[in-house]
Amino acid sequence: MVKRYHFIGIGGIGMSGIAQLLLSRGFQVSGSDLKDSMIINELVKSGAKVFIGHSEDNVKGADVVVYSSAIKEGNPELSQAKRQGIELMKRAQALALLMQEAVVITVTGSHGKTTTASLVSCLLLEAGLRPTLAVGGILRNIESNASLGDGRFFVAEADESDGSFLYYQPKYSIITNIDYEHLDYYKSFENALNAFKEFLKRTRPDGCVFACSDDANLKKMVDDYRNNRLFFGLREGAHIYPRNIEIKGLISEFDCFYKDKFVDRFVLSLAGLHNISNALSVIALGMELGISLDCIKKALLGYKGAKRRLEVKFKDKDYLLFDDYAHHPTEIKASLSALKNLKAKRLIAIFQPHRFSRTKLLLEEFSKSFSLADYVVITDIYPADEPIIEEVTGKLVCDKIKSFDPLKEVIFIPKEDISKHLLNLIKPGDLIVTLGAGDIVKINDEMVEALKRQG
Repeated sequence: MVKRYHFIGIGGIGMSGIAQLLLSRGFQVSGSDLKDSMIINELVKSGAKVFIGHSEDNVKGADVVVYSSAIKEGNPELSQAKRQGIELMKRAQALALLMQEAVVITVTGSHGKTTTASLVSCLLLEAGLRPTLAVGGILRNIESNASLGDGRFFVAEADESDGSFLYYQPKYSIITNIDYEHLDYYKSFENALNAFKEFLKRTRPDGCVFACSDDANLKKMVDDYRNNRLFFGLREGAHIYPRNIEIKGLISEFDCFYKDKFVDRFVLSLAGLHNISNALSVIALGMELGISLDCIKKALLGYKGAKRRLEVKFKDKDYLLFDDYAHHPTEIKASLSALKNLKAKRLIAIFQPHRFSRTKLLLEEFSKSFSLADYVVITDIYPADEPIIEEVTGKLVCDKIKSFDPLKEVIFIPKEDISKHLLNLIKPGDLIVTLGAGDIVKINDEMVEALKRQG
């Protein structure tokens, strides 16, 4: 019988959610990470034993060791677990174990997973269905990325980055899009498409797949799916689509049509056409589950957002400061488009490229993704777990943007010099956004403190 689970890299957003759910179910949980964080502090408060730094001694007494694809061969804890014959479990396998006997709703896709899974979570909470939740960001409505419910539904963000979403067997699947992403793992876009095809087969035949028809590759794939499916999208031709869209600041309004019949007018507490698309999948799911339209409307209006997803970090009469997780050209364009609706005097974007492999592969696309920003700061690449590629640098990204748009105000600045540069640059009426999946949020926090002192 399993008494204690040990997580290598417990501070990660996905790992911490699973650890939190296991703690809620009464299991002993330990883990390790390279540095302390707010997430780790919350886990410790909940009863987890957490070690800072990796050591083979940390796995002593563990019955199961859970690890993610970020943990490489040679990690001392992983090596020790193998030597001792301790059961090893991938992150997704641990999550799949928790899903047993639940009605599973998964959200996957290259972009929009966290926002969409968070909206689904808010919908089921609003409906009083007491779901268990495991999403890839801190959901502001509950101030957590995981929650143990006593209802029959389990909402999970299904991470496609390492193919591990194929461990799940959901009844309901939302697929937002398929883009040129995580090709460091898949090696080719065709392999990525094949993985999504396999994921479709994993969805239970008595359930339903909700897919975005605006994505040509996804539309073609799901057209061939023979079980229950429903297309959502921004264009007519989808089963569910919007008309009469109005975006007012960070609020979106739209009329929703289902099979060409007017359903209702919805108000979404998010800006951007991409988020309207995400919301349409949630409306469709709600209708499939028989949730009332009033309840769906309340959930979309009452959504408070997720951390690092167009998160407002500071606001006063002079300045607006946002932080966003966007790290792919498609995401950057979508986030800047949403922020442009706020009609600031200047939109200043600070971008930290994430991973050398992604930067190298999508260099041309990155060069074209900042057209809506008035001033762009590029900093050093956040490597994650990758080795350095010497010729791929933040300065290279900066130069590519300049070559694409010679009139664009764009500058490369080492991370430690960004705050000082911005404080000398910004003027009342500016909107500043930090973008990236690395640690660029630290620069945002420095800016927030400096602006508070100025005020």
